[in-house]
Amino acid sequence: MDHSHGGAAPALAMRLSLTIGVLMLAGKGVAWHLTNSSSIFSDAIESVVHVAAVGFAAFALRLSRRPAGGRYHYGLDRIAFFSAGFEGALIAAAAVSILVTAAYQWRQGLPLQRLTLGAGITLGLGLINGALGWHLIRTGRKHHSLILEANGKHVLTDCITSVAAFAGVALVIATGWKPFDPIVAVLVALQILWSGAQLVWRSAQGLLDYADPEIESRLREALDGLAKEHGIHYHGLRLRTTGGRLLAEAHLIFPYATSLGSAHHTATLIEEALENGFGQPLEMLTHLEAAEDHDERHTREHGR
Repeated sequence: MDHSHGGAAPALAMRLSLTIGVLMLAGKGVAWHLTNSSSIFSDAIESVVHVAAVGFAAFALRLSRRPAGGRYHYGLDRIAFFSAGFEGALIAAAAVSILVTAAYQWRQGLPLQRLTLGAGITLGLGLINGALGWHLIRTGRKHHSLILEANGKHVLTDCITSVAAFAGVALVIATGWKPFDPIVAVLVALQILWSGAQLVWRSAQGLLDYADPEIESRLREALDGLAKEHGIHYHGLRLRTTGGRLLAEAHLIFPYATSLGSAHHTATLIEEALENGFGQPLEMLTHLEAAEDHDERHTREHGR
């Protein structure tokens, strides 16, 4: 099975992100060199992190598209959670670096220069990143790619740091009060630290098989309708996400007299209906049980 979930589009979007990320890093490095601004430095550091994170994300996306087999019977989709966690940790490290640099430059007397040119470069690069981030998030959600969506959120964070850096420099130009520059840098650092923490938390939830209540409610509603349509009951619905697919299972309860062939046929119809109509990649696995001895068997199992 191909786990690419749209295949070419996510891979193309990731290559675009990496290419633009490198160009952004070069442009922001020039802007920082021109101005010696703490807030523009914070923006440049965010781009260093972004390029490293996108490189890992591109590797993770390629790995996640490999078909299941060999020693990885369920595929490698869950690399998405490692990718999101790695990206979040890098964002947090960048925030700490920005805080340290802002404090250091404040102590050095804030030697700012050529602010107008640097601010213009920073704002232009930020707007480009804003458009890219929106595209990445939209593509990631469309193809159910956590890797791409996390990368898009990181790019939007990069856009925010650029706009904030521009605002900090603009305030210095407008008022002549240099402390606006490191103050904005500190605020940017705190904002991206929060963004990084959210990515790390989402990664941890995925690795711990967190079941999203909204998705579970949708799946249960769909399964309720199908069970009623086929005149059966079910229990034991469980689900988890791999970052690209949903894996779900449930026990279907049939009358004891139902033939194995008939019960299996009904189960297959239910699985196919769920997988084809759920609106996102889903693999549904069902277990067949007889209604007459269902309670007795489960009571015995729970008593062990």
